[in-house]
Formats: sequence, C-alpha cells, structure tokens
Amino acid sequence: MRRKLLLGGLVSAVLLALVGVAANPASAQQSLRLQYKTSATGAAADQVEPWFNLVNSGTSAVPLSGVKIRYYFKADPGATQYRFACSWAVVSCSTVTGAFGTLSAPAATADRYLEVGFTSGNLAVGAQTGDLQLRFYRSDWQRITQSDDYSFGPARTTYGDWTKVTVHQNGALVWGTSPTGGDPSPTPSVTPTNPGGGGVVFDDFSYGDADDPSLTAHNWTVRTNSGGPGVPGASWPKQNVTFPTVSGTNKALQLKAVTDGTGAGTRQSEVLHQRKFLEGTYAARVKFSDAPVSGPDGDHVVQTFFTITPLAFDMDPDYSEQDFEYLPNGGWGEPGNIMYTTSWETYRNEPWEAVNVHTEVRQSYAGWHDLVLQVSGGQIRYYIDGALFAEHGGVYYPETVQSVNFNLWFISGGLVGASTPRDYVQQVDWFYHAENEVVAPAEVLNRVNGYRSASTSWVDTVPNP
Repeated sequence: MRRKLLLGGLVSAVLLALVGVAANPASAQQSLRLQYKTSATGAAADQVEPWFNLVNSGTSAVPLSGVKIRYYFKADPGATQYRFACSWAVVSCSTVTGAFGTLSAPAATADRYLEVGFTSGNLAVGAQTGDLQLRFYRSDWQRITQSDDYSFGPARTTYGDWTKVTVHQNGALVWGTSPTGGDPSPTPSVTPTNPGGGGVVFDDFSYGDADDPSLTAHNWTVRTNSGGPGVPGASWPKQNVTFPTVSGTNKALQLKAVTDGTGAGTRQSEVLHQRKFLEGTYAARVKFSDAPVSGPDGDHVVQTFFTITPLAFDMDPDYSEQDFEYLPNGGWGEPGNIMYTTSWETYRNEPWEAVNVHTEVRQSYAGWHDLVLQVSGGQIRYYIDGALFAEHGGVYYPETVQSVNFNLWFISGGLVGASTPRDYVQQVDWFYHAENEVVAPAEVLNRVNGYRSASTSWVDTVPNP
C-alpha cells in the first residue's frame, strides 16, 4: 500500500463547473487539456510536487472516472520505492487516486510514471477541475533528483498548458506527448463468456468448526502454511478459525489474530475459496473491529475481504487482486482508522515495486458492513453499505480466475511494545457471488434474504475450472 498524508479535499465537487482558465485552443482530438505547475522547483527536492488543472475544451461532459493523467520521471538509483499523496483538491482528495507504473521501453529521461485517476465526478463543457495539489516522495524520505525527469518543468510556477504530461480518456491518449519508448501496453481485458449471467455461490457459514468436512466439500480451505503477509515467523493455526453463533441461530465465520509482540507468539488466520472466479459480483457482510477483544490496543492489524490470482513470478502480468482492507489502528504510514480498496496489476517483492491503484477513506468502520465488488466491462467497482466507494479499471482489471479470501493479520513492524497477549477478531456473516452478472448492492441483499428465507445455507453452481 501507499502512504498518503495531510489534507483531504475541502471544497465540494460542485466546483467542477468553474469556467476554465484561458489557454491555447485544443484540437478536436484534444478536448481535454492539462495545465501544470510545480511548487518544488529545485533540481533535487524532498518531494516532487506536480500540481494539475484539467480543462474540458470539448463539446460534451467528461466522466472523470475514465480519465488518467500520467507524469513521467526517471527513478533514482537503487531499489527506490515511491509514495503518492494528494494534499488538496477542489474535487476532493477522496476522489483522487495515484499509482506508479514502469515503462516497458524506458527513455533517457523516464522509466516510471505516476498515474493519477478519479473515482467519480463529471467535468462539464468549459469546466476545469481546479487545483489538484499532488506530490510523491521516496519511501525512505531521501531527496529526489528531479532535474532529469521528463515531465518536470522547473520554470512552471504558474498554471499553463504542458504537453509533457499525458492525459488518457477511456484508455486513449487525448493530450500530450509521452517520452520516447511510449506508454506501457496494458494487458488485455477479458470479456464475459456468458454475459447474461452464470452460476452463483452463496454460503451462510453454518459450519461446526474448522474441521467440519462440509467446509472442505464446499471448496473452502483454512490456511495453515507459514509465510506472508504479516509478521515474520507468525503461524496460521486452524483453531483461529471458528463459527460462533452471532444472533439467534445464525452463525458467522470468525477469524482471530493473536500476538504477544513476538513473531513466535503471533498467530494469524485466513480462509480461502478455490480459484474459479473472475467477472461478476462478489459480496460479503463483514464485521470489522476497532479494538482487541482483550489486551492492549494499538497494533497495526489488517482486516480483509479480497480476490486474488497468485503471483507466478516477479511482475507477472496475469497476477491480479482486488482488496477491501480495513486498518483500525492505521499502518503503512497512516496514524488511525483507514479503509483501503486496492486493485492490483502486478508487483515485485524484492526490491519492492507495486503496480496498483487505490482509494481510501479515513474513518472508523467498526461494526457490520455490506461489501460489494463488481468486476465487469473493464471496470472494478467497490461499494460499502450500498454507496459507491471506488471505481478502478485499465491495466488493473483482472485477466485470470481468482480465489476469494478473508484474512486477519498484523503488519510487520506495526506491533505495540507490550508482551501482554491481545486478541483481534473479524466476522463474516455470509458470502455471495454471481458469475458474469452485475448485481446492485440492494439486489444482493434481496437474494441473500431469499436464500435465508428458504433455509438455504449453501449453494454453488459456478463450474470448477
């Protein structure tokens, strides 16, 4: 994940209707114009600070969710990692995303790019976004050499058209010139083999315990093997997965994570379904918690619902992952409650390099929440309690079948300095998947209630791979 700091957008997205500032007229093919300035003009800086203003000079409104802005730069030597932050935006930082990519054919002044996107908003004819005050920095906080970066303009201290930053609309280049070597080619998106709908999976988690043979028969696996993510040396014991009664006769899947501050004393948990899911709707009712059941609070714990295709090798183009991740005590540079939704194209572990896009909201999500993920038509949409939380697409769209996972784990280096054991729990009331069908969040709940009214605790008609 990426570290993001400081100010959120303070002004309503209604201000998108502001009149665009004067600039050279755009061609018919370039209805979107990008204006740029920098507030960090030195050849080296603690942070690169590209500020943007996007102007619609065309004849129709532009949905911002289909727009990507790419700022090209040359990475500093060594295994350098970068972090993105939105300091302030007229359209609200909560709608602005940032991700880093690698050029497949590097140029002399660029081998990386920062890709800025939007989760929502509409740019009316003649309108501008207003200030997008953005920045990125090295994860080790060493100074960045930016004098050799393709998109850097040290003399640009006021907004003006800047063609060394590109703008892409629905995957097509509509403004600017990329450095020699071009833009990375996205891996192709798949199309549904059965666009009208397919099989379904529903599970009410009415199991006895982690050894219940029905759990395995229903294609769930309780993880017991060692390894990441989380604290080095941590184990994943089966007994950390239980199925307690949460109301009346209704049971839930419960994950527990325990730590005494040491690797040997840390026990995490994960439950995963087989790999056979791709396009369609995924949903789960999940209970997050802000504090441990017992023991001191403050550990950087991650509570999740996600889909994933395994990484076969570094920067595997067939890897994919879509995450709901709640960090009640912060982590990854965040000081407190934060919910992330993250869509992955690929990554490399050593040295770390991630190609992903994420959206986050800094608030408590303690309690029960309905989480819905829609994967269809090149777009990934995340909903929480019926409200659209994020929309991602492009290279982050999955290409190969995935598993469905729930896990509860501690961030390495994020344990509080106490030896008193503490227990954290996460519960999952039910899971639902509709293959090759986009199901609205309200309709998901109707279908789940229908299964329960019929006393149907499990169904699986999605074909095995």
